[in-house]
Amino acid sequence: MTSPPFCPGYPPPFDVLVASFPGSTVYPQDAFRVEWGPIFHRGRLDGTAQVLILGQDPAVHETVTRRILVGVAGQRVQGLLTRLGLTRSYVMVNTFLYSVFGQSGGTGHIHDPGITMYRNQWLTTLTATSPVTAVITLGTLAADAFAQWQQTPAGAAYTGHHAALLHPTFPESASSHGQTTLAAATAKLLANWNAALPALRTAVAQSDQPQDGGAYGKTFTDADLPAIPSADLPPGLPEWMRSERNWATRIGMNSDIKRATIQITVPPFARAATHS
Repeated sequence: MTSPPFCPGYPPPFDVLVASFPGSTVYPQDAFRVEWGPIFHRGRLDGTAQVLILGQDPAVHETVTRRILVGVAGQRVQGLLTRLGLTRSYVMVNTFLYSVFGQSGGTGHIHDPGITMYRNQWLTTLTATSPVTAVITLGTLAADAFAQWQQTPAGAAYTGHHAALLHPTFPESASSHGQTTLAAATAKLLANWNAALPALRTAVAQSDQPQDGGAYGKTFTDADLPAIPSADLPPGLPEWMRSERNWATRIGMNSDIKRATIQITVPPFARAATHS
Protein backbone atom coordinates (compact mmCIF):
# COMPACT_ATOMS: atom_id res chain seq x y z
CA MET A 1 0.00 0.00 0.00
CA THR A 2 1.43 3.37 -1.05
CA SER A 3 1.08 6.13 1.50
CA PRO A 4 -0.28 9.47 0.22
CA PRO A 5 2.10 12.43 0.17
CA PHE A 6 2.14 14.57 3.30
CA CYS A 7 3.51 17.85 4.63
CA PRO A 8 7.06 17.18 5.92
CA GLY A 9 6.98 19.94 8.53
CA TYR A 10 9.09 23.04 8.98
CA PRO A 11 12.55 23.17 7.38
CA PRO A 12 15.03 26.00 8.04
CA PRO A 13 14.51 28.93 8.37
CA PHE A 14 10.89 28.21 9.30
CA ASP A 15 11.90 25.91 12.13
CA VAL A 16 13.25 28.94 13.96
CA LEU A 17 9.99 30.84 13.39
CA VAL A 18 7.78 28.07 14.74
CA ALA A 19 10.06 27.61 17.73
CA SER A 20 9.69 31.29 18.68
CA PHE A 21 5.93 31.75 18.31
CA PRO A 22 4.24 34.32 20.58
CA GLY A 23 1.88 33.11 23.29
CA SER A 24 -0.68 34.66 25.57
CA THR A 25 1.57 37.56 26.55
CA VAL A 26 1.18 38.77 22.96
CA TYR A 27 -2.20 37.26 22.08
CA PRO A 28 -4.59 38.10 24.97
CA GLN A 29 -6.81 35.21 26.02
CA ASP A 30 -9.94 37.33 26.11
CA ALA A 31 -9.59 37.89 22.37
CA PHE A 32 -7.96 34.67 21.09
CA ARG A 33 -8.29 30.93 21.74
CA VAL A 34 -4.64 30.53 22.67
CA GLU A 35 -5.36 27.37 24.66
CA TRP A 36 -5.63 25.43 21.39
CA GLY A 37 -2.13 26.44 20.29
CA PRO A 38 -0.80 28.30 17.24
CA ILE A 39 -1.50 27.14 13.69
CA PHE A 40 1.12 28.36 11.26
CA HIS A 41 0.56 27.63 7.58
CA ARG A 42 -0.51 25.37 4.73
CA GLY A 43 1.35 24.73 1.48
CA ARG A 44 4.95 24.80 0.30
CA LEU A 45 7.89 25.89 2.41
CA ASP A 46 10.45 24.41 0.02
CA GLY A 47 11.07 27.50 -2.11
CA THR A 48 8.54 26.72 -4.86
CA ALA A 49 5.51 28.84 -3.87
CA GLN A 50 4.42 31.33 -6.53
CA VAL A 51 1.27 32.56 -4.80
CA LEU A 52 1.05 33.56 -1.15
CA ILE A 53 -2.39 33.64 0.44
CA LEU A 54 -2.94 35.67 3.59
CA GLY A 55 -6.05 34.60 5.47
CA GLN A 56 -7.52 35.72 8.79
CA ASP A 57 -7.49 33.19 11.63
CA PRO A 58 -7.81 29.43 12.09
CA ALA A 59 -11.26 27.97 12.73
CA VAL A 60 -12.37 24.67 14.24
CA HIS A 61 -11.29 22.35 11.40
CA GLU A 62 -7.88 24.01 11.34
CA THR A 63 -7.54 23.47 15.08
CA VAL A 64 -7.85 19.72 14.55
CA THR A 65 -5.71 19.34 11.42
CA ARG A 66 -3.02 21.85 12.54
CA ARG A 67 -2.99 23.52 9.12
CA ILE A 68 -4.86 26.65 8.04
CA LEU A 69 -7.68 27.01 5.51
CA VAL A 70 -8.92 23.42 5.42
CA GLY A 71 -12.62 23.97 6.21
CA VAL A 72 -15.27 25.66 4.07
CA ALA A 73 -13.02 28.66 3.40
CA GLY A 74 -10.13 26.37 2.53
CA GLN A 75 -12.18 24.36 0.03
CA ARG A 76 -13.20 27.55 -1.75
CA VAL A 77 -9.64 28.87 -1.80
CA GLN A 78 -8.42 25.53 -3.17
CA GLY A 79 -10.85 25.93 -6.04
CA LEU A 80 -9.55 29.42 -6.71
CA LEU A 81 -6.00 28.11 -6.88
CA THR A 82 -7.10 25.38 -9.26
CA ARG A 83 -8.45 28.04 -11.62
CA LEU A 84 -4.97 29.56 -11.57
CA GLY A 85 -3.48 26.20 -12.51
CA LEU A 86 -1.90 25.71 -9.09
CA THR A 87 -2.02 22.35 -7.36
CA ARG A 88 1.24 22.71 -5.39
CA SER A 89 3.02 26.04 -5.94
CA TYR A 90 1.38 28.08 -3.20
CA VAL A 91 1.68 28.83 0.49
CA MET A 92 -0.83 30.17 3.01
CA VAL A 93 -0.44 31.98 6.32
CA ASN A 94 -2.95 33.79 8.51
CA THR A 95 -3.18 37.29 9.90
CA PHE A 96 -3.49 35.72 13.36
CA LEU A 97 -1.86 32.57 14.73
CA TYR A 98 -4.83 31.77 16.96
CA SER A 99 -8.57 31.59 16.48
CA VAL A 100 -10.27 34.90 17.20
CA PHE A 101 -12.64 34.84 20.19
CA GLY A 102 -15.41 37.43 19.99
CA GLN A 103 -16.39 39.91 17.31
CA SER A 104 -13.79 42.50 18.22
CA GLY A 105 -10.87 40.12 18.77
CA GLY A 106 -9.32 40.62 15.37
CA THR A 107 -10.08 44.29 14.75
CA GLY A 108 -8.95 45.24 18.23
CA HIS A 109 -5.52 43.65 17.86
CA ILE A 110 -4.63 43.88 14.18
CA HIS A 111 -2.04 46.58 14.93
CA ASP A 112 -0.59 45.10 18.14
CA PRO A 113 3.23 45.37 17.82
CA GLY A 114 4.03 41.79 18.89
CA ILE A 115 1.41 40.27 16.61
CA THR A 116 2.49 42.45 13.70
CA MET A 117 6.20 41.80 14.18
CA TYR A 118 5.87 38.01 14.13
CA ARG A 119 3.49 38.05 11.15
CA ASN A 120 5.89 40.31 9.25
CA GLN A 121 8.71 37.84 9.92
CA TRP A 122 6.70 35.13 8.16
CA LEU A 123 5.85 37.32 5.17
CA THR A 124 9.45 38.48 4.83
CA THR A 125 10.84 34.96 5.08
CA LEU A 126 8.34 33.53 2.61
CA THR A 127 8.95 36.17 -0.04
CA ALA A 128 12.71 35.89 0.46
CA THR A 129 12.80 32.11 0.04
CA SER A 130 10.14 31.56 -2.65
CA PRO A 131 9.46 33.17 -6.06
CA VAL A 132 6.16 34.72 -4.91
CA THR A 133 4.72 36.68 -7.82
CA ALA A 134 1.27 37.29 -6.33
CA VAL A 135 -0.22 37.83 -2.88
CA ILE A 136 -3.91 37.20 -2.29
CA THR A 137 -5.42 38.71 0.84
CA LEU A 138 -8.74 37.34 2.08
CA GLY A 139 -10.86 39.97 3.80
CA THR A 140 -10.19 43.40 5.24
CA LEU A 141 -8.04 42.29 8.18
CA ALA A 142 -5.70 40.39 5.87
CA ALA A 143 -5.48 43.38 3.53
CA ASP A 144 -4.66 45.57 6.54
CA ALA A 145 -1.97 43.11 7.64
CA PHE A 146 -0.41 43.10 4.17
CA ALA A 147 -0.41 46.92 4.14
CA GLN A 148 1.44 46.88 7.46
CA TRP A 149 4.08 44.56 6.00
CA GLN A 150 4.47 46.86 3.01
CA GLN A 151 5.72 49.52 5.43
CA THR A 152 8.73 47.35 6.28
CA PRO A 153 11.88 47.35 4.10
CA ALA A 154 11.11 43.87 2.76
CA GLY A 155 7.48 44.72 2.12
CA ALA A 156 8.33 47.97 0.38
CA ALA A 157 10.73 46.10 -1.90
CA TYR A 158 8.12 43.52 -2.93
CA THR A 159 6.91 44.20 -6.48
CA GLY A 160 4.52 41.27 -7.04
CA HIS A 161 0.81 41.54 -7.74
CA HIS A 162 -1.61 42.03 -4.86
CA ALA A 163 -5.24 40.90 -5.10
CA ALA A 164 -7.45 42.02 -2.20
CA LEU A 165 -10.43 39.65 -2.25
CA LEU A 166 -13.57 39.24 -0.22
CA HIS A 167 -13.13 36.56 2.41
CA PRO A 168 -14.34 33.11 1.27
CA THR A 169 -16.95 32.97 4.04
CA PHE A 170 -18.27 36.46 3.21
CA PRO A 171 -21.61 35.01 2.05
CA GLU A 172 -22.31 33.38 5.41
CA SER A 173 -21.20 36.37 7.49
CA ALA A 174 -22.99 38.94 5.33
CA SER A 175 -26.29 37.04 5.19
CA SER A 176 -26.28 36.27 8.91
CA HIS A 177 -27.33 39.85 9.67
CA GLY A 178 -30.45 39.58 7.51
CA GLN A 179 -29.56 42.52 5.27
CA THR A 180 -28.90 40.28 2.27
CA THR A 181 -29.55 36.70 1.26
CA LEU A 182 -26.98 33.94 1.13
CA ALA A 183 -27.52 33.64 -2.62
CA ALA A 184 -26.98 37.36 -3.22
CA ALA A 185 -23.88 37.46 -1.01
CA THR A 186 -22.43 34.40 -2.76
CA ALA A 187 -22.96 36.02 -6.14
CA LYS A 188 -21.22 39.16 -4.88
CA LEU A 189 -18.25 37.15 -3.63
CA LEU A 190 -17.85 35.26 -6.89
CA ALA A 191 -18.15 38.45 -8.94
CA ASN A 192 -15.34 39.89 -6.81
CA TRP A 193 -13.18 36.81 -7.42
CA ASN A 194 -13.98 36.81 -11.15
CA ALA A 195 -12.78 40.40 -11.42
CA ALA A 196 -9.44 39.41 -9.87
CA LEU A 197 -8.82 36.29 -11.96
CA PRO A 198 -7.32 37.82 -15.15
CA ALA A 199 -4.53 39.69 -13.35
CA LEU A 200 -3.84 36.71 -11.09
CA ARG A 201 -3.57 34.36 -14.06
CA THR A 202 -1.06 36.74 -15.64
CA ALA A 203 0.92 36.99 -12.40
CA VAL A 204 1.42 33.21 -12.19
CA ALA A 205 4.68 32.73 -14.07
CA GLN A 206 4.46 28.96 -14.44
CA SER A 207 1.36 27.04 -13.43
CA ASP A 208 1.41 23.43 -12.22
CA GLN A 209 -1.26 22.48 -14.75
CA PRO A 210 -3.14 24.35 -17.52
CA GLN A 211 -5.11 27.27 -16.13
CA ASP A 212 -8.89 27.21 -16.22
CA GLY A 213 -9.89 30.21 -18.30
CA GLY A 214 -13.50 30.11 -17.21
CA ALA A 215 -15.29 32.29 -14.69
CA TYR A 216 -17.35 31.43 -11.64
CA GLY A 217 -21.10 31.42 -11.90
CA LYS A 218 -23.38 32.87 -9.27
CA THR A 219 -22.91 29.99 -6.85
CA PHE A 220 -20.25 27.44 -5.99
CA THR A 221 -20.42 24.10 -7.80
CA ASP A 222 -18.89 20.80 -6.71
CA ALA A 223 -16.06 21.42 -9.19
CA ASP A 224 -15.27 24.68 -7.37
CA LEU A 225 -14.61 22.77 -4.12
CA PRO A 226 -11.72 20.33 -4.64
CA ALA A 227 -10.40 18.34 -1.70
CA ILE A 228 -7.47 19.71 0.28
CA PRO A 229 -4.35 17.92 -1.03
CA SER A 230 -2.90 15.36 1.36
CA ALA A 231 0.54 16.88 0.67
CA ASP A 232 -0.60 20.00 2.56
CA LEU A 233 -1.44 18.13 5.77
CA PRO A 234 0.44 16.22 8.47
CA PRO A 235 0.87 12.48 7.85
CA GLY A 236 -1.85 10.12 8.91
CA LEU A 237 -4.88 12.40 8.74
CA PRO A 238 -7.89 10.49 7.41
CA GLU A 239 -9.13 11.36 3.94
CA TRP A 240 -12.48 12.63 5.18
CA MET A 241 -10.75 15.48 6.99
CA ARG A 242 -9.83 16.84 3.56
CA SER A 243 -13.43 16.94 2.32
CA GLU A 244 -15.96 19.75 2.33
CA ARG A 245 -18.11 18.02 4.92
CA ASN A 246 -18.58 19.77 8.25
CA TRP A 247 -17.05 17.15 10.54
CA ALA A 248 -16.10 19.38 13.50
CA THR A 249 -17.98 21.98 15.49
CA ARG A 250 -17.76 23.78 18.82
CA ILE A 251 -20.47 22.76 21.28
CA GLY A 252 -21.47 23.82 24.78
CA MET A 253 -24.16 25.30 27.00
CA ASN A 254 -22.28 28.58 27.41
CA SER A 255 -19.39 30.43 25.81
CA ASP A 256 -16.79 29.02 28.21
CA ILE A 257 -17.76 25.39 27.58
CA LYS A 258 -18.13 26.00 23.85
CA ARG A 259 -14.70 27.58 23.75
CA ALA A 260 -13.21 24.49 25.38
CA THR A 261 -15.10 21.80 23.48
CA ILE A 262 -14.84 20.57 19.89
CA GLN A 263 -17.06 17.73 18.72
CA ILE A 264 -15.64 15.60 15.88
CA THR A 265 -17.95 13.32 13.94
CA VAL A 266 -16.75 10.83 11.34
CA PRO A 267 -18.98 11.26 8.24
CA PRO A 268 -21.25 8.29 7.52
CA PHE A 269 -19.46 7.42 4.27
CA ALA A 270 -16.18 6.91 6.17
CA ARG A 271 -17.53 4.70 8.93
CA ALA A 272 -17.02 0.97 9.09
CA ALA A 273 -20.05 -1.03 8.01
CA THR A 274 -22.04 -2.42 10.95
CA HIS A 275 -24.60 -5.17 10.96
CA SER A 276 -27.19 -5.92 13.60
